[in-house]
Amino acid sequence: MANQFKPGVHQKRSVTHGLSSANFRNIERSLMKNTIRRILSITLPILLGLFVGVGFPCPANAQSPEVQQGVTEVRESSAKNKEALAAYSWNELVTISLKGEEKKQEHFQVRLGPDLKPQKTSLDPPADPPSGGRLKKHVIAKKTEEYKEYAEQMKTLAQQYVPPEGTLLQQAYAQGNVTLGPTGGDPNELQLVIHNYLKPQDSMTLVFDKTQKELLRIQIASYMDDPKDAMNLTVQFSRLPDGTNHVSNLVINGVTKQLNITIQNSNYQHV
Repeated sequence: MANQFKPGVHQKRSVTHGLSSANFRNIERSLMKNTIRRILSITLPILLGLFVGVGFPCPANAQSPEVQQGVTEVRESSAKNKEALAAYSWNELVTISLKGEEKKQEHFQVRLGPDLKPQKTSLDPPADPPSGGRLKKHVIAKKTEEYKEYAEQMKTLAQQYVPPEGTLLQQAYAQGNVTLGPTGGDPNELQLVIHNYLKPQDSMTLVFDKTQKELLRIQIASYMDDPKDAMNLTVQFSRLPDGTNHVSNLVINGVTKQLNITIQNSNYQHV
């Protein structure tokens, strides 16, 4: 009866074999996890270094001391010049063009009020009434009113950008929306590129003279109520004999309506 089948022997061997297979799979999974960890520990630092090295945008870069210093200098310069300009009056020439055709010129005497906002007095004589019949006069008056209203909205928006407001500059810096831009190789110039300054997705580029501590020019890309209604501004600054910095020329381009406004400031006098 030596060859007689004994219940339980085959079953015992099967269980032992099953446990060995499970242990092998556990060991295999453990080895794979350890291998993946080793690969990631080696490759992740290398990949991060490559991303930083090629200059991908990084919030820490926007918070650099050089950027903060630039923002501070622009803020202090703008505030100082606004106060200095309160001691002056000047002449402003406004030229409005529609689709490349000059429509109107206006002359103003300007000075800053107690709130440091511009107060304008017209230097022009009363305009002559339009000639022609009643219908023609009505059409001319309606078209004139339309572009005048839009032009005023453009000028109002431009005043919210120029000169730069210190609180909005600091807010943009705190949100990481200020970066350094190229200056064309001039070591005395600092260029700050600001996004989301006044409106979402707008941009403002400031070129600042680090030696004289004054703004040289500003380029702005913004829009009216609708983001599709683009408005671009180009601003040039000049210096008065006492060192006061002021806007000498400002061009507002209403892209959609092809309406262009040029503002030239001159004849600065102490008051």
